[in-house]
Amino acid sequence: MTESDGMSGDTVGPSVVERVVDLRLATVHGDFLAVGYLDRTRADEQMALVYGDIEGEDPLVRVHSECLTGDAFGSRHCDCGDQLSAALSAITREGRGILLYLRGHEGRGIGLLAKLQAMKLQAGGLDTVEANLALGFPADARDYQVAADMLHDLGVRAVRLLSNNPLKREALLRHGIKITEQVPLLIPPHEENISYLRTKRERFDHHLPHLDRVADQP
Repeated sequence: MTESDGMSGDTVGPSVVERVVDLRLATVHGDFLAVGYLDRTRADEQMALVYGDIEGEDPLVRVHSECLTGDAFGSRHCDCGDQLSAALSAITREGRGILLYLRGHEGRGIGLLAKLQAMKLQAGGLDTVEANLALGFPADARDYQVAADMLHDLGVRAVRLLSNNPLKREALLRHGIKITEQVPLLIPPHEENISYLRTKRERFDHHLPHLDRVADQP
């Protein structure tokens, strides 16, 4: 999905992040440079994983929202853990790129306990949007300024964004990051998360064409 006419926004202000530490981190996907940041506004601790030489042409970048249940425990309620692993693999195959792991984004920004409450409501028949709203939260409370500021600190102004989410692309554009291409990150659905993925497509306009093949499933 090419975004050849995507232009960076003009709302770049003072950075909210402070680089605290960087070190080499060996992972099952490869050896990364881990860069730790402090969000001075929210006090969240953030991390960028940098692979290879990111100077020059626009690197492949994944902006990944924290999901404890999916990322750490392999929950089948969502596709977050699979997306995290697939993104790291895609970056290493490419030979260069960045994964930004954004803490404070749990449950689309409502926090872990509220997300668990929302999941319980979903088990009763609500979708993810309805559950968040029923708890008094926005459908999506995430902010991406910290992601843009981390990219600026790394010297990156334009990226190939590994995402299915148009709102993420628009948010980065507003914060001064040019998107030269939006690269799909499609994870095969399964019985436990098909409703979750359909909600992403129908309520947030995520680009998920592979769901057409399972459109007849309940």
